[in-house]
Amino acid sequence: NMALQGHSWGGYQIAYMITKTNMFKCVESGAPVVNMFSAYGGIRWGSGMSRMFQYERTQSRIGGTIWDYPLRYLENSPIFFIDKINTPVLIMHNDEDTAVPWEQGIEFFGALRRLGKPAWMLTYNGEPHWPVKLQNRRDFNIRMQQFFDYYLRDAAIPSWMDKGVSP
Repeated sequence: NMALQGHSWGGYQIAYMITKTNMFKCVESGAPVVNMFSAYGGIRWGSGMSRMFQYERTQSRIGGTIWDYPLRYLENSPIFFIDKINTPVLIMHNDEDTAVPWEQGIEFFGALRRLGKPAWMLTYNGEPHWPVKLQNRRDFNIRMQQFFDYYLRDAAIPSWMDKGVSP
């Protein structure tokens, strides 16, 4: 029984990895970019900087624009390979994330659910890239532990995974 947990760049790597392997029993992918095409043209809301640089030359290291290398952007975007995912996924992506567009988490969750994949998404309203309010950090850690316990230790399914959570 192996699981993975990662956030931001680590969240992206997990989303990508589970399109290529079924070796993990479950994963948590926090604030992942899953569609490099839709994220490419955006800005980092905190700084106002274009997001293009990070795909072309820094973190994603694609090597050029979406017009120069569209296939590289496609091959590195997990959204286009969601049908290959068989691993249960817990996503955490907050609505005031200024580093990774919240819509990326929504695209990931929506695609997984559309294809009938086991997926859950946690959003802490009013929180940035990572929860800063103590009650939200605690809540996330409890839910992540429950998610992993369910898949790795045969614990009972928590009610939020079975019935959802009221806003």
